[in-house]
Amino acid sequence: MSTLAAEALTNAGSGQLILAAVLGIAVVILLIAWAKWHPFLALILGSAVLGLVAGVGPGDIVTSFTTGLGTTVGTVGLLIALGSMIGALLAESGGADSIVRRIVDGVGGAALPWAMAAVAALIGLPLFFEVGVVLLVPIVLLVARRTDVGLLRIGIPALAGLSVLHGLVPPHPGPLVAIASLHADLGLTLIFGLICAIPTVIIAGPVFGNFISKRVPVPVPPPLQKERDEAEEIEGRNPGVWPAVLTVLLPIVLMLARGIAELTLDKGNSVRSALDVLGNPPVALLLGVLLAMWTLGARAGFDRRQTSAVIGGSLPPIAGILLIVAAGGGFKQVLVGAGVGNVVADAAKDAHINALLLGFLVAVGIRVATGSATVATITAAGIVAPLATTLDHPTVALLALAIGCGSLFFSHVNDAGFWLVKEYFGMTVGQTIKTWSIMETIISIVGFGCVMLLSLVV
Repeated sequence: MSTLAAEALTNAGSGQLILAAVLGIAVVILLIAWAKWHPFLALILGSAVLGLVAGVGPGDIVTSFTTGLGTTVGTVGLLIALGSMIGALLAESGGADSIVRRIVDGVGGAALPWAMAAVAALIGLPLFFEVGVVLLVPIVLLVARRTDVGLLRIGIPALAGLSVLHGLVPPHPGPLVAIASLHADLGLTLIFGLICAIPTVIIAGPVFGNFISKRVPVPVPPPLQKERDEAEEIEGRNPGVWPAVLTVLLPIVLMLARGIAELTLDKGNSVRSALDVLGNPPVALLLGVLLAMWTLGARAGFDRRQTSAVIGGSLPPIAGILLIVAAGGGFKQVLVGAGVGNVVADAAKDAHINALLLGFLVAVGIRVATGSATVATITAAGIVAPLATTLDHPTVALLALAIGCGSLFFSHVNDAGFWLVKEYFGMTVGQTIKTWSIMETIISIVGFGCVMLLSLVV
């Protein structure tokens, strides 16, 4: 489809198309990083520049952009909304707090950083990174005040668990965008993502946290009145640990089961047919929402009106994310429609550049320039999408993960996450770079190394 679109939209040569891509991406980067524009507007204008320089007619640019925008919302937006609903119920019901306290109260000493990494990874499955940080950091600070383990020894594993899940495991926006753009198999990507997530969380979390906490002393900031009030408010709600855990895991288990069934069972098998439906991402997440309405809503003492309010309240905060993802889908479609992806794919094949390495490096460059993991994922996936048509299903899934790894590389001052972590932990800019930025880089490199190792055996 992308090849036909390229033939229909422009007859420009390879040099003009590459120039168009460079200028389009440069406009996005400059508007986000220098002019401080919202990424949604930056992506729209970048798409226009890309299309015009490539010789695409203005009407075709608009049509191509809106087609990509609508397709992305239809595939990715639905999943983001459903995942946000589960995350909101988990947070507001006290379910997340119950999981954290049960695990943290059961361990201590040297095992505490490992427990925090596990808790963050579990809670991070349905939650966006920013929501997870807001939810977990007060608990990290509370644990650090009650113990002598040290703030960074506990905090870095928690941040690593959240960040790895955010970059590598659906239903987070980044992995979903890459999967949709590359037409990757979600079940395979989920399986491979979880395999890579385990060693990555361990190395970037407890191992690095233990190392850096000895070299960057960060005192525990005193509690704010707002933190105390919120803790007391949630304290009275407790839907139970296991109902909360099972609710979080249900969509993941269903999607994993679908992926395993596709690998091990023949077509037409009744079990595989059932899992094809139940493990379909929108169905799996919808079932998770319905279960959460009871396990995290009713069991926490919410009536139907309160449960509905929590679910409805989960949607406005993600409006910005949905708009960025949608505009990114439009930008990607203009890239593909103009034929830029085909030029890059042909050049990569002629130069014998590994597709996984290419996807990783493109995402790294855009991540460092813009600070946005989502923009990096969208753009890199659009550029290498034509290469995906030449790869088998497992390799396409690994390509999506390689892009996800690149999108996490070296978070710095142009990334909102950088400032969120800095302020919550009360660190200086230098301390944040030595801790958070290096941790993100470790996640990126270790995760990509795992992807490359998997590529040797699948």
